Amino acid sequence: MAEPCYHCGEPVPAGSHWQCRILGETRPMCCPGCQAVAEAIVAGGLDSYYRHRTEISANPQALPQAVQEELELLDRPDVQARYVQTDGSEQQIQLLIDGISCAACGWLIEKRLIQLPGVTDATLNLGNHRLTLRWDASQARLSTLLAEIKRIGYAAQPWEQDKASEQIAAENRRYLRRLGLAGLMFMQVMMATMALYEEFNQDLTEDMAIILRWVSLLMTTPVVFYSCVPFFQGAWRDLNNRRLSMDVSVSLAIGGAYLAGIWATVTNTGEIYFDSVTMFAFFLLAGRYLERRARQRTVESTARLVSLLPPSAVRIDGAGQPERIMLDEVRPGDLLDVRPGESIPADGVIVDGISSIDESALSGEYMPLAKRQGDNVTAGTLNVESPLRIRVDAVGDKTRLSAIVQLLERAQSDKPRLGRLADQVAQYFLLVVLSAAVIVGGLWWWTVNGETAFWIVLAMLVATCPCALSLATPTALTTATGSLQKLGLLITRGHVLEGLTRIDTVVLDKTGTLTEGRMTLERVEPFPGEMTEQVLELAQRLEARSEHPIARAFGRTTGQADSIVSHPGRGLEGRCDGRLLRIGKPDYVAEISNKTAPALPDQPGQWLLLGDTNGPLGWFVLNDRVRHDAAQLIRSLLDRRMRVILLSGDYPHVVDAMAERLGIPEAIGNASPADKLAFVQQLQANGARLLMLGDGVNDVPVLASADISIAMGEASDLAKTSADAVLLSSQLGVLLRSMDMASRTRRIMLQNLFWASAYNASILPLAALGMVTPAWAAIGMSASSLLVVLNALRLTRIKSLPTVRTPEPDMQESVA
Repeated sequence: MAEPCYHCGEPVPAGSHWQCRILGETRPMCCPGCQAVAEAIVAGGLDSYYRHRTEISANPQALPQAVQEELELLDRPDVQARYVQTDGSEQQIQLLIDGISCAACGWLIEKRLIQLPGVTDATLNLGNHRLTLRWDASQARLSTLLAEIKRIGYAAQPWEQDKASEQIAAENRRYLRRLGLAGLMFMQVMMATMALYEEFNQDLTEDMAIILRWVSLLMTTPVVFYSCVPFFQGAWRDLNNRRLSMDVSVSLAIGGAYLAGIWATVTNTGEIYFDSVTMFAFFLLAGRYLERRARQRTVESTARLVSLLPPSAVRIDGAGQPERIMLDEVRPGDLLDVRPGESIPADGVIVDGISSIDESALSGEYMPLAKRQGDNVTAGTLNVESPLRIRVDAVGDKTRLSAIVQLLERAQSDKPRLGRLADQVAQYFLLVVLSAAVIVGGLWWWTVNGETAFWIVLAMLVATCPCALSLATPTALTTATGSLQKLGLLITRGHVLEGLTRIDTVVLDKTGTLTEGRMTLERVEPFPGEMTEQVLELAQRLEARSEHPIARAFGRTTGQADSIVSHPGRGLEGRCDGRLLRIGKPDYVAEISNKTAPALPDQPGQWLLLGDTNGPLGWFVLNDRVRHDAAQLIRSLLDRRMRVILLSGDYPHVVDAMAERLGIPEAIGNASPADKLAFVQQLQANGARLLMLGDGVNDVPVLASADISIAMGEASDLAKTSADAVLLSSQLGVLLRSMDMASRTRRIMLQNLFWASAYNASILPLAALGMVTPAWAAIGMSASSLLVVLNALRLTRIKSLPTVRTPEPDMQESVA
């Protein structure tokens, strides 16, 4: 096994001489970036960071890179007006930090910044990776502080609160205050009212009983008039729209029980119901708070998607000179220069240059695409190889990235069929209960008296409030969704858990789904007379400066080729010790030797040829590694009598080889997005209930059309927003666990619905006959709701999947 880098944990290439002395020992490094970061940490006297960290550090080359002129933009007064708060000479800003892996990272950033002249405070929130930084503007510039954060291995950018996220967060804080008040008063009121029960204390004096009644009223009043405001507002809104909802029933029950308690307190007769009011409010507010937190997570994920865009761009002015401007200053028609390694700021057309564009953030395809003059490029994608000049077509909310954001906002908006059915049943049941309460109350008023009729009606309203019926599905869904998220499956549509129980066909994508979606060098085949180690070293030197995924597969080396010229879509050319070399497609490599290109080997994989002016030197075969648990997933699906199909846009012979290797009975290759969609729709027309697991933009139509769609965690953002769930974990076995959890969830939802319906149907006639007092009605209603919640909480009992570690192949063995 290759020795890991002491800083980031990546394998150290054979022959590497990068190293740093840390904690009294010389430590190996995988690249000059890690070496530079480690030396900066040690030079600052902070090498104890390595002793206390619990996770490896991020590789600095994998973090967003900001050039110095981009950092200096933040020193402009007009830019600072957006992000910086000024109090005299002291300034404050909130920064979003990338690269944090554990608590030691926070310690390192805070300690290093506080050492700098002018910095008065640096506090990092590890929960959201936001750094609050205060400094004296007369002693330090903001760009200098950001450069120092970059120097110790992290990336920082100004953080600006999204208005939608800020509004939801404020609403959540208000709900949390209402929930906290209801919970606090519930416990206090419960203790006070329990003392009034004869079963608990028969020696209570009459004066003390009166005091406890008034104390209970005093503590319940803020719950009704503050915590329960959302229920009353919702009831008023629904009545104005001529619609009955649970808010109407809840408001009637809470308001009626509260008024009855006031009457009982003032007259010192009968039971008080303040404990039922506070308990009722607490349970309902807890459920709604959890629902709002889910909405907040959706908005935050949208904000993270927008962060794909760079904060600035290089615009060509009227005199043809480049100037760096902020992103919001870019306008359609502007000419922008995009350097290698930079994100493209806006949708546009290439007017000059040839390069490869990494569209993995949007398409899921890990291989960059060759782009040239006249080709369209998309905001948020990455320029990999050569400088480009583009003409801007769309900015802001007109870009393709903005369309993806709008798709993301639909998450958590659907309800499953059982949930919709429960809402409908609750609405009709509420209509029946209100009608029955009016009729029964009138009969008691006419036959007995008005006071008895009031207590009978109150008992009916409290006992038959459809809380358990309305909680039956949301509690089970919320619990199951949380349990699945712990396993690694994020549910974004309400129908997933119900739909998973009916799936009979599973369609799988190949690249990035059954495979890891990254190139690895499998072996080297030198031509006669050449040595494997020498051929590999030459290839590594040619690829050393490239950010292409193919280059990463070769690893790092100490030397680099000179006069590197990239030909996107074909290969690289350069000189090693005065020797002209090319690596890439066979016909491209053969041009410099004026010889016929050798035929590609008849074996799966991506084959690259290395050659010089004398002819070819060696073949390199790269491949996408299969996930360690892919075969087990296929076997388990087939054991469950499901139809499994591999559907990919890759070459048919590659797809067939993958299917044979994993035991997939059906495989279709060379499928375009339209072909995939037509195939899936044909299956559905024949009655198939279909699940699609994919990751790329070419899977989006199928993901949108499938009965259940799941996107991989490394998938494109467009694929994630089109999917019903996201597999956050790289373990495919989570899919099987999710199917089992879906069956359990459906079973518990049906149990809850049956119990809630049976309870409400049986308690209604008893309350109407006067056999159930309002106090016992409140206890029964609360017990019914509690039973439903406890039954749903059984879904939290899950066993985490075992972590399976696949050892990396030894590069020396794989190329020998």
